[in-house]
Amino acid sequence: MRSVTEYLWFETKQRRELVNITDRVETIVSGSNIAEGMVLVSAMHITAGVFVNDHEPGLWEDIWSWLQTLAPAGPDYKHHRTGEDNGDAHLKSILVHHQVIVPITKGKLDLGPWQQIFYAEFDGQRRKRLVVKAMGE
Repeated sequence: MRSVTEYLWFETKQRRELVNITDRVETIVSGSNIAEGMVLVSAMHITAGVFVNDHEPGLWEDIWSWLQTLAPAGPDYKHHRTGEDNGDAHLKSILVHHQVIVPITKGKLDLGPWQQIFYAEFDGQRRKRLVVKAMGE
């Protein structure tokens, strides 16, 4: 089995932002020369996430609203006793999760017709990274 590891770096302009990274992951998979296997895409920060879903702005608004309902931004987090102000970002990361595994078939990402890979930033405006690890034959 072969593996290839690359890192993507992000410094979002907004504190909360969605970034479609499908093309970047596909480029890494193409360069890996792995025909059959899988690729792990994992945020390496506790206030960011990675998920697979539709690339549709109305859905993005729904996702942000849902996350804000479940983990609203605000001062009422015990985590803020440490001097931080990002308690909601940690919870949003748990809800979205920090990684996905996508199959590689015939050297390409094997996604459904509407599926895209997204990096979700919940406490941005600073440099963060994500690991992409393709594994297979």
